[in-house]
This record gives sequence, structure tokens and C-alpha cells, in this order.
Amino acid sequence: MATTADIRNGLVLDMEGRLLQVIYFQHVKPGKGSAFVRTKLRDVRTGNVLERTFSSGERIDTVDLEHRPMSYSYRDGEFYHFMDPKTFEQMG
Repeated sequence: MATTADIRNGLVLDMEGRLLQVIYFQHVKPGKGSAFVRTKLRDVRTGNVLERTFSSGERIDTVDLEHRPMSYSYRDGEFYHFMDPKTFEQMG
């Protein structure tokens, strides 16, 4: 768990069962009222962009993603299997 103070570009959030990557954020402190964070989020799977405003201090779920090149091996009924070309480790 993290808070809105931890938001930065590239951070991936788990919201409503979707993985959303922060592509823009702005911390806003208006003259009246409490501070908030305005964000633009990209859905990792579909690429759709949406805007979301968080209250300052709101808790968010973060996700660690690892990007590495993989080679497609085969499809086994319902699963796809990939291989790491450096270590030959297979994932499915």
C-alpha cells in the first residue's frame, strides 16, 4: 500500500481489477479546500487513457512489473508459453 504522495510517472496501480500506469500527475493545492492529485492513467492491457483525481493522502495499491524480452514458444489450449532467450527459462 502506498499513498498519493508516492505517485510518480511510470508507477503501475491496481485499481478496480485493472492495471493502470501513471503517465502524468500534478499535485494541486487550491487556496480553499484540501489538496489533491490529478492524474492521467493508461490501462496496461488496452492502452486506453483515463483521468482520475485522488484526494491527498488517499491509499493506493501499487504493482511491480518487470519488463524483459521474451520469445513466444507455443499455445497449450488456454495458456500461452514464452521463453527468456538469455536463460531459456519458460513461463506460461
